[in-house]
Amino acid sequence: MTDARGVSEPLGRPGQPILDRLAFERLTAAHRREIKLHCYRMMGSLHEADDLVQDTFLRAWRARSQFDGRGSLRGWLYTIATNSCLNAIKARSSAYRIIQQPERPPSNGPATGGPAAELTWLEPYPDAELPDLADDKPGPEARYEAREAVQLAFLAAIQLLPPRQRAALLLCDVLGWSAVETAQLLGGSIASINSAVQRARATLGERYPQGRPSQRSRPDQQEALLLERYMRAWQAANLDGLIELLKDDAVYHMPPWREWYRGREAIRAFFETVWGNFAGYRAVATKANGQPAVGIYALSHQDRVWRSHSLHVIEPAEGTIASLEIYVPPLGPTLFAGFGLPPA
Repeated sequence: MTDARGVSEPLGRPGQPILDRLAFERLTAAHRREIKLHCYRMMGSLHEADDLVQDTFLRAWRARSQFDGRGSLRGWLYTIATNSCLNAIKARSSAYRIIQQPERPPSNGPATGGPAAELTWLEPYPDAELPDLADDKPGPEARYEAREAVQLAFLAAIQLLPPRQRAALLLCDVLGWSAVETAQLLGGSIASINSAVQRARATLGERYPQGRPSQRSRPDQQEALLLERYMRAWQAANLDGLIELLKDDAVYHMPPWREWYRGREAIRAFFETVWGNFAGYRAVATKANGQPAVGIYALSHQDRVWRSHSLHVIEPAEGTIASLEIYVPPLGPTLFAGFGLPPA
């Protein structure tokens, strides 16, 4: 594969010794974070991305004698990772992960359906695992900026694409690969790749009027103040203060529950049904998908231990909150370890 954006590093040429483990790790370490992020975009799961990036580098190590340096090491690793992801998607029960069930209308009042264990939910991604977004410059043909392409809204949208279209869109519109390079990776003709990308763009266009999620401004003091006020509202059990931070038409999802809510009043009505379930809350700031996030610990009425409860991913908008993705039990506590947060 020819990839002008990568570095050409032969892993083993005829007549030369094949790299040992330490040399291999030195050459490939610089690509690990971006390959893991690519696996996450394909799969929508931090846990699956962890497994697949390990699988990718294990496969690369075993096949290192087949890489002759004519292409780029980076492109070769993307080839292995993408094919591993496509095979993993074929093997699982659902081809995509969701934040909300497609076509399900917003709810009113209490949530009564219970956690939907049969559905696969889009997981958040810790910023600590992201490549440096300031230096992560896509190719000249990319349509999405690095910060835009890690947002939960973008991930939720591309998860609805068929796996091959998803891969083509990520390679062409996020990484900026040419149709020629993408065809070499995925197989098929250049025309078939262009067709897959066009169909993927059309699907995104149906979900978003401009064909893409709205772009976020870079974090600033206003965003930091919003996060501080949000954390204070939880720790003071101040529901009024929390609702004041929301836009009038804010959206609230709570995987793994099916119910979701739109608008201040609907969100307030739901929270009023669950706000007193715990004796108190503590908040720890973190970051997920390039967005401010909070880990909430809850104190039950029965014991005195603050236990991991929910992971909150916030979409700010001009000093207010446009959407909240709150990962609640039983899913929420399972995500804390990936963000470096203790269980209690």
